[in-house]
Order: sequence, then C-alpha cells, then structure tokens
Amino acid sequence: MKILLALFFSFFLSASFAQINKHDINIADSSKPILVVDASCGGCKFGLTGKGCSLAVKIDGKAYFVEGASIDDYGDAHAKDGFCEAVRKAEVQGKVVEDKFKLTYFKLLPGK
Repeated sequence: MKILLALFFSFFLSASFAQINKHDINIADSSKPILVVDASCGGCKFGLTGKGCSLAVKIDGKAYFVEGASIDDYGDAHAKDGFCEAVRKAEVQGKVVEDKFKLTYFKLLPGK
C-alpha cells in the first residue's frame, strides 16, 4: 500500500510541475522596461529565413529570431493558436545582439 501511495504522489507531483512553463516564471527585471511584442514562428509568420520553424519576436516592425526559448516551449506550434498558425502577444525583456533577440524574460499573454 505504501508503494502505491508513493507512486501516486510521485505521479501527481510530476504532472503538476510539468504544467509550469520555465519562461513564464522568470521574474522580470524591474529596472528594465517590459516590451509587449508580437511573437510567432519566424519562418511561417514573419518571413525570416535560415532557421525554419523557430520562435521569433517583432519589435518596432522588425522580426528577430529568439535565443533563450524554443517554439515548442509553449505547446504545439501547429495548433490553432500555435506559433506557426497565429501571431500572439508576449511580454519580453532582453536585447538585440547580432540580429537575434537574446531573451531574459518571456511571458506569453492570453489569446483572444
């Protein structure tokens, strides 16, 4: 009985931790501005070349591939509201380095 109880709690804890997205729990740096940007697939939605289906953000009308998060970190990219099918809003912090957005904070905002 103890073994079954231990297995149940192990499964429960594993499932609850799997629901937390590592990027959404990063704490924003309060000394830096949070930008609200368009986030989507760089290849499918923003016309970027060279990386296929990869997460990208659009800042001031220019799209950048993201370093620090993956397109798959936020669910199925090909779902109806996935990054290859829709452009979503996100809060971000980071900086553009060598034509890539180096991410330090990313929070996907709820869809419509």
